[in-house]
Amino acid sequence: MPHLALGAQRIEYAFVDVGGHAAPTLVFLHEGLGSVALWKDFPSTVAAATGCNAVVYSRVGYGASTPQLVPREPDFMHVEALSVLPQILDELEIHDPILFGHSDGASIALIHAGSAGRPVRGLIVMAPHVMIEAVCIQSIAAVKRTYESTDLRDKLRRYHVNPDGAFLGWCNIWLDPRFLAWNIEEHVRKIKCPVLAIQGFDDEYGTMEQVDRIARLTPHAELLKLAACGHSPHRDQTDAVIGAASRHIEALRARL
Repeated sequence: MPHLALGAQRIEYAFVDVGGHAAPTLVFLHEGLGSVALWKDFPSTVAAATGCNAVVYSRVGYGASTPQLVPREPDFMHVEALSVLPQILDELEIHDPILFGHSDGASIALIHAGSAGRPVRGLIVMAPHVMIEAVCIQSIAAVKRTYESTDLRDKLRRYHVNPDGAFLGWCNIWLDPRFLAWNIEEHVRKIKCPVLAIQGFDDEYGTMEQVDRIARLTPHAELLKLAACGHSPHRDQTDAVIGAASRHIEALRARL
């Protein structure tokens, strides 16, 4: 799999070519424990359904990208959205993308669209975090206990060259008391492009308040609220997500 060089860091990425070179490129931004491999065939399926080429990458600390060598700070999603993602888009010559984010990746997409000062055709965000909820912190603490007492580390090893770095880098900052003040509403209210925000009623990491706040802050946002759906709508309700995403992307492609 190819890598991008960003200074001393190497970023694993994959390009899905469906011949959509005249269409906006989809850029997939993974969840807090995600990677290129953990998206599985979802980006390819969306690309084929919409006629848009796609790029998927693993952030530093995940997949086969450079491991995370220092603890993350509470602004790690802001750094990704405002510094790293612009470099990746420039390196790959992607202009006016459609950002498709999940969980932490959804928050990164929202921050980028609101505050990076760069063109973004539109956003699709699944299970986004806009502010901190107690249910999220409680679920992450429970997952940490699972990691320490089960074979979860071995399962993550299939997707990350350094599973301890990926897992602990994620959970430790979310459980850091400083992170309780984390909030990105100031960035969301500055978003000008259309937004499709998707949330499951059974999400163990967040409630409908997350997407409802997006709707209040961004009047041009469309919400998709899914029953029988947890924190991964693209796995729990694949057909509904692909259908809604395809309609949203078709409308975005029609925009000048």
